[in-house]
Amino acid sequence: MSSSLFNGWEVVIGLEVHVQLATRSKIFSGASTATGDEPNRHASLIDLGMPGTLPVVNKEAIRNAVRFGLAINAEIGRRSVFERKNYFYPDLPKGYQTTQLAEPIVGAGEVVIRLEDGTEKTVRIHHAHLEEDAGKSLHEDFHGQTGIDLNRAGTPLIEIVSEPDMGNAEEAVAFARQLHAIVTSLGICDGDMSQGNMRFDVNISVRRPGEPLGTRTETKNLNSFRFMEKAIKLEVERQIDVLEDGGKIVQETRLYNGDTNTARSMRTKEDANDYRYFPCPDLLPVLVSEEDIEALRAEMPELPDARKARFMDAYQLSDYDAALLAASIATARYFETAADHGGDAKLAANWVMGDLAAKLNAEDLDIAHCPVPAEHLGQLIQRIKDGTISSKIAKQVFEACWAGDGSPDQIIESRGLKQMSDSGELEKIIDQIIADSPAQVEDYRGADEAKRKKKIGFFVGQVMKATQGKANPQQVNQLLQEKLTP
Repeated sequence: MSSSLFNGWEVVIGLEVHVQLATRSKIFSGASTATGDEPNRHASLIDLGMPGTLPVVNKEAIRNAVRFGLAINAEIGRRSVFERKNYFYPDLPKGYQTTQLAEPIVGAGEVVIRLEDGTEKTVRIHHAHLEEDAGKSLHEDFHGQTGIDLNRAGTPLIEIVSEPDMGNAEEAVAFARQLHAIVTSLGICDGDMSQGNMRFDVNISVRRPGEPLGTRTETKNLNSFRFMEKAIKLEVERQIDVLEDGGKIVQETRLYNGDTNTARSMRTKEDANDYRYFPCPDLLPVLVSEEDIEALRAEMPELPDARKARFMDAYQLSDYDAALLAASIATARYFETAADHGGDAKLAANWVMGDLAAKLNAEDLDIAHCPVPAEHLGQLIQRIKDGTISSKIAKQVFEACWAGDGSPDQIIESRGLKQMSDSGELEKIIDQIIADSPAQVEDYRGADEAKRKKKIGFFVGQVMKATQGKANPQQVNQLLQEKLTP
């Protein structure tokens, strides 16, 4: 267990992460897991626990859970058991959730996280278990009533439970990001947090150094890294304020509102025995053989850490750039395609992490929905490298690509954006600018070499203005130096 000091208090954080598994059908029925359809279209009698129905375990859900266990070097449960967790909630019509408690599919493992200062830290995983998701309560457009959509009921999840090894928001977010990178690289989850396909419950407590663990609260259903960071900071400050005012922390479940950056109590926190767990009488234990495990191990895809090492070796990227690009499988694929088409990995990395990332963030888009195909970014990089356009013009072309105006080559051609490299034409423009700027010429010629490097910028700017940014900057610099030297 690890903690971190905050105004004289130690902060202790653990996460419970719900990962929706990317199977076509639900965990105990053949109903579709498709989203976006009208409410209750995919709610089967089995998912609702109707009398006379019997669940059957989805084999692919089992395989996906084992894949995750292998990715974190965890103990794989050769025998795991489903249990019933009994509680009432409107979107859980059968009155219990089928889950795992005493014998989960994935045992103890670990995840290595990398912090902003470059240090690494190991976060222990207590276990990960399989369970079914509940339905969804809808509060909009029902005139004071609540609608229940049971399409999501029975969707397979793994719930990943960490040890309380994190001591601040940065570590918790780094851990969440690494888990996101792992499950998306494995292909067991699409990682779409906006749809609730990956959700985070954060357990937080504070204590004075050397004292026993404090009472913890759980902030549920955080669906973005940014909200998680804000919610943790808010709750840490709240707990410290309560304790410093002489109050006591109540063990409770809390909800965070990202729009207002506020949190409220939802209910007092139940303990495991409040749910009256007992083995599910309708489901046999799940047995996983050594042969099953080895077969899945043999087909494991490249994981984020291995991808980062490959990027450093194959593309000569820095540790920082490689880590950033390798973290997301979608970003990694986009980068590789752009780099391979453009012929310059460093330039591709700069564009993906710079202009492209800024544009995606500004429009709140995931790279999977980027309007500029990776092949087009590669073509843009080619045109920068071969001198067809300047870096400045490239930004204009990129904006046009984003707007859907065509490929870089089409935009460059249709808008006449090719870089001016005709020496004769450039010389005429430069001669005119020199003739029109006698004071600046005299100032330049009277300066020492160090100052001339700065003063030549005036002339370069005038040439770029006259050519609407189309002149080749290197060529302009060379011609100016030749003509300005007395």
